[in-house]
Amino acid sequence: MDFDEGLRIVASLMDISARTAPKARGIDTIVTKTLTGDELKNIAVRMEKMGEELGAAFFTRDAASMRSAGACFLIGCRGFEATGLNCGACGKRKCTELTDQALQHGIDTMYSGPNCVLRITDLGIAVGSAVKTASIHNVDNRVLFSAGCAALSLDLLPGCTIAYAVPLSVAGKNIFFDRVA
Repeated sequence: MDFDEGLRIVASLMDISARTAPKARGIDTIVTKTLTGDELKNIAVRMEKMGEELGAAFFTRDAASMRSAGACFLIGCRGFEATGLNCGACGKRKCTELTDQALQHGIDTMYSGPNCVLRITDLGIAVGSAVKTASIHNVDNRVLFSAGCAALSLDLLPGCTIAYAVPLSVAGKNIFFDRVA
């Protein structure tokens, strides 16, 4: 087996871990996708452009990591899909108010909102489950906010309001460890 095939297998296992992670009310709003080859270059180019536009050098630094990765696991959630519990953590009295406002939201930002706090918690648990799986299989990885934002701007995870990217690598040294700010 070559490393590329191994990374695809681990990304599939990460998808299983994210999918089976606990979700509020048992409703799954998680969306995933695995990138390889030219898709990694495309997202790196977008990250560099965003870094320039935002004056955020870490986007450019993270783009270099993306270019060196063998694959990337994207994970996001449809955060506007409220649970219906009316918990108020989003700042609204009722979940329907959050959903109505999210549908009217037109601000051009990295993430779209407002978002259901429980859906964001679901995403965090799913991300943790996915990276645990990569770690169990000794695949180097790092959770990237920057690449998640780039993925959303490229509409790689349709319907998602928040996303993260987890580039994956098999090398003699962890490429995500000694990074220059």
